[in-house]
Amino acid sequence: MKVLHVITGLGIGGAEQQLRLLLRQLPTDSAVVTLTNPGAVARGITADGFPVTDLGIRGNRDLGALPRLTRLIRDGRYDLVHTHLYRACVYGRLAARLAGVRTVVATEHSLGAHQIEGRPLTAGARALYLGSERLGTATVAVSTTVAHRLRRWGVRRDRIHVVPNGIDVPRFAYDETARQKARAELGLPADAFVVGGVGRLSTGKRFDTLVRAVAALPAARLLLVGEGPERDRLRSLATESGAADRVLLHGACEDPPPNPGTDNGPDLPSLLAAMDLFVSTSEEEAFGLAVVEGLAAGLPVLHVTCPALTDLPADAAPGARQIGGTVTDLVAELATYQGRFMGDGSHRLPVPPAARHYDISRSAEQLMSVYDHALRRNGGSSGRPVRRPATPEE
Repeated sequence: MKVLHVITGLGIGGAEQQLRLLLRQLPTDSAVVTLTNPGAVARGITADGFPVTDLGIRGNRDLGALPRLTRLIRDGRYDLVHTHLYRACVYGRLAARLAGVRTVVATEHSLGAHQIEGRPLTAGARALYLGSERLGTATVAVSTTVAHRLRRWGVRRDRIHVVPNGIDVPRFAYDETARQKARAELGLPADAFVVGGVGRLSTGKRFDTLVRAVAALPAARLLLVGEGPERDRLRSLATESGAADRVLLHGACEDPPPNPGTDNGPDLPSLLAAMDLFVSTSEEEAFGLAVVEGLAAGLPVLHVTCPALTDLPADAAPGARQIGGTVTDLVAELATYQGRFMGDGSHRLPVPPAARHYDISRSAEQLMSVYDHALRRNGGSSGRPVRRPATPEE
């Protein structure tokens, strides 16, 4: 089966790194087109052996990109086109139709209750989304929560399939040596209580509340892994709060690294090993992949919202707790965990069922079921036994 993946960009981000992980697992002949920004993840995908083409789109209204993408799809003679993220879904679905490819699958990675990919939801954005969605065959939601949002938006129930995000669970296994090395490289004392967070440094992630909470606890330190427009403001806030020497903004971290074996500093599993408590402060998520990675690393986790966990039974992640999102709430919670740390030192929890449930190999198998179903719906076949893909109710 020849599959072309079309994505808006390939800088470091959750959807982009999820695509790279899936490509390693899918039993397909795959290629990738990025509309713009062939960044670090593009280099990693190329290093993995998959061709990446940069379409070089110059903006949302660069209509000249459409015939270029149409020609690329037609020349590649693909069986299926899979689009990722809003702009790529709009361009990719239409280009696939114009190129004569009838089977088009789209993954909705970042639909929130009030925003899509960090941008406010508007009537125009919704109309364009629904119009292009009708050109496709199936829409994949990364969580049941997102599936319900799609349904409320007006996407037909029979076109929605749930394929959760996934992680390489064994890769995140706790390593004491990696912890010690990462802390030494980062300048974190071996006996410090380190609170951690991972994600794009944007207003929606609300990392400012975490900076304020850690600043209120003189013995605590904060390690934030990510890049984004809020970086300078968070740094200034740490200084104003008197915690500049206790807040470390590490920057983005591609996982897996594009060139394993080279010394690019601590990788993501090592950074998680350096933490003692993982906190997700975002009030709106489509999935909550960083939370699942924290659980796989054996960390206790506090989260304001995480569809990945609310979609599972309560006992699937005994080390995770949902909390309020105010600074006062966070200070109280962090103080409790800091007290435990001071008494017992750092300890790791067993990897919970929730983390194993979201193993990337399972996600890839579910996605293949969607591909098979979509191809057969259009009169084609992958030659594999077909398992009915999950619906939003499952």
